[in-house]
Amino acid sequence: MQKLAILIPVFNAKAYTEKCLENLFELIEKSIFPAEYIEIIVIDDGSTDGTEAFVKGNFPKVIVLKGNGNLWWSGAVNMGAEFAISQRSVDYILLWNNDVTASADFFDAVFHKIQEGKTNIVYGAKVYTSEERKVVWSMGGTFNHRNGDFTMIGYNQPDSVVFEREYSCNWLPGMGTLIHKSVVEKIGYWDNINFPQYHGDSDYTYRAFMNGFKIIASPDLVVWNDTTHTGLRHKGSFKNLIASLSDVKSLYNVKVNLIFFKKYAKGVFAYNYLFRMYLYYFGGFLKWKFLEKIGIEKHANE
Repeated sequence: MQKLAILIPVFNAKAYTEKCLENLFELIEKSIFPAEYIEIIVIDDGSTDGTEAFVKGNFPKVIVLKGNGNLWWSGAVNMGAEFAISQRSVDYILLWNNDVTASADFFDAVFHKIQEGKTNIVYGAKVYTSEERKVVWSMGGTFNHRNGDFTMIGYNQPDSVVFEREYSCNWLPGMGTLIHKSVVEKIGYWDNINFPQYHGDSDYTYRAFMNGFKIIASPDLVVWNDTTHTGLRHKGSFKNLIASLSDVKSLYNVKVNLIFFKKYAKGVFAYNYLFRMYLYYFGGFLKWKFLEKIGIEKHANE
């Protein structure tokens, strides 16, 4: 029987971690996947809200690894994956976040995929938004190294029959992603230097794609992501707007985005995508500032 390790990087947000672990234990208990072959590993990167003590006191079967506050997402995943593979002899790792919950049959689906033995496939989840339960957030992603288009399949689209099939992708987000240890053995660990947070997941799975692994988003691996807990955005604040251009937690970190494109884009035309992305971002900020002036409230997620 193949062993599975679920890796959960956390920093504070104890309430999210509690809900996450309760959900996982409930699902595993009801699953056909034997619980004795599943390890849950929380990588606590220097939380100051008592997360470590809480997890150890309430979920004693969970392994807690400690970071010093400088791991970020990729470093935490590296710590968890290295421990799981070298110290616990697991065959598969499952990337998880403490702000996601999964469908009742999630681990049944994981069990079946592991039993199929297709170790050359990295499987990703069908991700819904927690706020709108039937709105798709991701069915994997694509990257065109010629024109730079970097997209998530199904992003913010209402669910439909279109999303009931598997999608061949170029990359996957880091939640509900199932990876065989052979991927790590071939391409190494996550790039925590260049992509400590954002692009950590897309860089790794795209690197796997470039090395011959199939990247598949599967509709039977269903999770819900709390998108309100994701990243730094301007939220109508000029101070946040400027900070978001360099903050590690920001999708709009200019340095990180340029490194990704420098690594994978083929030709200068691909950078047109970044130009359009930042034009839209700044344009959205100015638009809502103008609408505020005339008494129209901005959207909460702007």
